[in-house]
Parts: sequence; structure tokens; C-alpha cells
Amino acid sequence: MEASEKVKSYAFSEEQVNKLDEIIEKHHCQAKLIPMLEEIQQFLGFVPVEVQERIAQKTGISENDIYGVVSFYSYFTMEPRARHRIQVCLGTACYVKGGKEIADKIESTLQIKLGESTPDGRFTYEEARCFGTCGLAPVLVVDGTVYGKVKLEDVDEILSRYE
Repeated sequence: MEASEKVKSYAFSEEQVNKLDEIIEKHHCQAKLIPMLEEIQQFLGFVPVEVQERIAQKTGISENDIYGVVSFYSYFTMEPRARHRIQVCLGTACYVKGGKEIADKIESTLQIKLGESTPDGRFTYEEARCFGTCGLAPVLVVDGTVYGKVKLEDVDEILSRYE
């Protein structure tokens, strides 16, 4: 395994492990996998591979099935996120109306790339394909708050709201 392919290891407290086990036990089956993962994501802020392995051990659900759900849905993340989550829509309408330029501005302003977090733990930067708000294109979402018809000159002011 190459260094870049190594799985990061996270240290969880006994209290966190007990709470994880409680969540797993509450949902315990494949039919309740998504609600289980949602609750774990809310509790920890992410669903790392080692937690996925624990779910598999305790429920009998295959690690591949769990990983497939976590990696498919953009709600889930396997890496810890910063305090604020920035998402730039790069779906067709947003892209055509300046979404790419908004994304570039965020990267240059925050000095991070897609999928990264700022070193101070303030922002995690992600892209999205569609929020269903094409009439507001281009769209920027911060912590679930939708900003529509965003112009380049709006980006700094929007980000400043999240000190």
C-alpha cells in the first residue's frame, strides 16, 4: 500500500466508542444503514473507515456496502470537516453563470483546493452538482444557507460572516 493510500487512524474516547455502539445497536440492520450513518455523522462529524469496519463487525453488513453508501452520498464524509462547510454548485446552470469563477475565487482566497479544509479549521471546501436552485445560479452554500446569484465581489463578504 502506498503512503497516499494509507487509512488515517483516529483515536476515539471510550465514551465515543460506547455512543457509537449504542447507535449501531439501535439501528443494527441493513434496512436502517442510512439512518445509522446519519446519526453517526451527526455525532462524530464524519464516518471514517475504522467506524465503517466497526459497523460491519457488529451488524454483519459488508464493509463494501457501508463504504458504498458513505462514498456515494455527498452528505457523508470520511474526513473530519472544519467548522463551516462551503459548497459551490458546479452543475450546468451554475457553471455557465460563473460557478467555476466563484470556485476559483474561494480556492485563491482560502488557499485550499476542493475537498480540503483551511489550516485554522474554519472552512471545508466542497463542490456540489445541483441544489435544485438553478434560477438562482450561480449558487454558493455555507452551512446550509443558500446564497444565490453570487458575484465574485460577493465572495469575501459572504465568507466574512463565518468568522
